[in-house]
Parts: sequence; structure tokens; C-alpha cells
Amino acid sequence: MMIERTIYLKTLQGWRDKQVIKVVTGVRRCGKSTLFQQYIDLLLTEGVKREQIIYINLEDLAFESLLDYRELHNYIAKRLIESGMTYVFLDEVQQCLNFEKAVDSLYIKENVDLYITGSNANLLSGELATLLSGRYVLIEMLPLSFKEFATSGAASEPVREQFNRYLHFGSFPFLTQLEESESTFRTYIEGIYSTILLKDVASREGIADITLLEDIVRFLSSSIGSPISAKRISDSINASGRKVSVNTVDKYLKALTESFIFYKADRFDIKGRNLLKTLSKYYIVDTGLRNYLLPPASPDLGHQIENIVYLELLRRNFRVNVGKVGDREVDFVASDKNQLTYYQVATTVLSEETLKRELEAFSGIPDNFPRVLLTLDDIPASANHGGVHQVYLLDWLLDMNRTY
Repeated sequence: MMIERTIYLKTLQGWRDKQVIKVVTGVRRCGKSTLFQQYIDLLLTEGVKREQIIYINLEDLAFESLLDYRELHNYIAKRLIESGMTYVFLDEVQQCLNFEKAVDSLYIKENVDLYITGSNANLLSGELATLLSGRYVLIEMLPLSFKEFATSGAASEPVREQFNRYLHFGSFPFLTQLEESESTFRTYIEGIYSTILLKDVASREGIADITLLEDIVRFLSSSIGSPISAKRISDSINASGRKVSVNTVDKYLKALTESFIFYKADRFDIKGRNLLKTLSKYYIVDTGLRNYLLPPASPDLGHQIENIVYLELLRRNFRVNVGKVGDREVDFVASDKNQLTYYQVATTVLSEETLKRELEAFSGIPDNFPRVLLTLDDIPASANHGGVHQVYLLDWLLDMNRTY
């Protein structure tokens, strides 16, 4: 069953026929190509004719001749219809050298609605960003949300069992179509991991020391939810007998975030209302990938659900930081325009001591923006602790319209 990516489809629909380039980015295998196919199907049902649609996947050998930007441009230009809109979809466009020249030329043509995807944040750096400044909209795509994942399972399956599968196997869409077994999971995830590491990180960034790169990936995976600096990683690796500079670690961290395998959350001083430059946190794009990378006993539930909440906030179009207020830390500060929401994430707060500790994270915040405590405690309805809403995590993940 193909899972409909409703949020992203609605976003594309909202920008349809507007003179901006729709740029969809995200980690490999998160569903960008499938999104394009779903959107094309939607266009066809709405009366767009097949000849109005041009779809090119530049990783397909059938289009190898189009890896030259002139050939790519000429191929498309010859197929533009004379009257009405032509919808052009360029998948993994970064495979074409100097693709930005073809994209810019197509953009200035009348009646062309242009959509492109890429698996690296560098897609919008350098010359392309200069050429297209103010002329594109960025849609950052992630693997399946839990709400999307839940639609792939049996309706009778308890939601907690679905969530346990989501935690363990992860959220890459194609996994929902495979036999659910440990060996199948590991084989598929290994393929994704190798492709990202070798093609999107090492090859693109000219990184020769793959072993060092993997050491940093595992360090980050085992440190989800913990403050990290390049120096801390460098010191840890040097202590094991290898020598690596802080600058080299910085380079590798940048490459890993640009390939969307990790996301960096900077710390935010809530009282001072400014970003702090030290000790950021890193979150992995998929918990299944983390489970693949670490020994079976390593992944702990608390950090896994924190990772899932972080990604979900990104899906809901929030800017997400780690909050600092005095000597306390709030897991997440989610900002949307002038609105802030503070989130604390815990496995359980059934004991008074644990509840008190989690609530203390909010003390000292000098404003009245919403405060939410997300837990795996299945409470009948949202509880209120002096203005802090306690919410069952699975309810929050499944309800996209909840105000907090």
C-alpha cells in the first residue's frame, strides 16, 4: 500500500501554478520520488493532461544523456506545450552538473511550473542560491510521521504496538511494504546507510577516511539528546588512540547534516532571547537507522522518543531549539513567527519525584507561552500541572490539529 504524504501534497498544491520553483529536499529514501508520483496522479485527476507533465529522474540510466545541463534544458524545452501550463519534475537534480543553469532558464519561461528534488542541503548553496534568490520555496521532507506510519498497519493493531514497531524499524516508507523481520530490516537499512555515507557524504565532500566518518556517526547516534561539540568528539576519538583535529570533526559534522542524516538543534537562551554558540544537540533522521548502528542494548526509550518529538516538530513547520533558562534546560523551544511553545519529553512521570523534576524544567521561564509535557503515560485526558499540559505522546503524534 502506498502511503499518501498528505502534508507535503497539500503544500505542493498550495504553490501550484505560482511562479516559484518548488524545491523538495530530504534524506535519501524518505519518499521524494513517490511524492512527485502522488502529486502527478493528483494533477491528472484534476484535469491536467499527460502531455502537460514532464518527469525526469536523473538517477535513472534512461536519462543519462541529460546529465549535461544543455541537454537537459533542450530535452525539456522541446516538450513544452504551446498553450497551457507544463509541469516539469526534476528528481535528484544535483546529478546534473551545473543544473542551476538549466533550472534558471526554465524558470524564466512562461507557463512552466517547476519542481525539483535533491538529497543534499548544498542543492541551494552557491550559484543556485544566488540565481534563484527569492524565486523558490523550500519544502523539507522527512520519512514517515507516526500518523502516516500507522495507516500502513492493521486497523485492529493496538496503537502502542504500532508505535513499538515505528521505534524499532523506523520510518523509511518502503519498510512498510517489506516482510517484517529483523534480517529484512537490517538489509534494507544497511543499503540506505551505505548509500548516504558513501555517495552523499564521503564522495561529495571528498572524505577519504570512511572509518573516522563512521566513528563520528556512531558517536552522534549514541549521544542523541546530549550536548555535543566538535571538541568533545575530537577528544573522545583521540582518547581511543586515533588523532583527529576539531576542524576535521567540524567538516564531517557539516557533511552529515547537509545530507540530512543528522539534524542540529542549537541552544536558545530563553531569558536573553538569543541563540548560544556552544554545545548543540544532534538528532538522527530515523530511529530505525540508529537501532541499526548501535548494539541492541544501547538505544534507550527516553532518547528515542525525544528524537521522534524533535522530528515531528520539524514536520509541523516549527523552528526547534533546545531551551536554556538559568541552569535548567527545556528539551525543546518550538517557534512559529512570534509564538513559542515549550516542550519537555519523558518516558513516564508516574512517580511524584520524576514529575517534579520534569516540571522544574519550566520554572524560571519569564513568559506565558504554552508549556507541554509529553509522556508515554496513557492518561485519560490531558492533565494540567500549574499551567503545564501533560499529554499522552501517542495522542499528540496522531493528532496534527492539536493546538499545542
